[in-house]
Amino acid sequence: MKKAILMIVLAAFLATSVGCIGIRGGTEQGKVEQSLGQQLIDLKKAKEEGAITDEEYEKLKEKLIHQDE
Repeated sequence: MKKAILMIVLAAFLATSVGCIGIRGGTEQGKVEQSLGQQLIDLKKAKEEGAITDEEYEKLKEKLIHQDE
């Protein structure tokens, strides 16, 4: 069960950090972005529910915070 939740959280994390891009005629379509705050809330919830460890939470949090640098 924890593995399934972790996989869902990581998939959501990757989807939000990469974005969903459909290319048609050289334009981006369907790009979905989630705010940093919402990503951090989701990450904390995953930690609280036991989907990720405290160590994984800290690593992923730092990665989120510094992704635009």
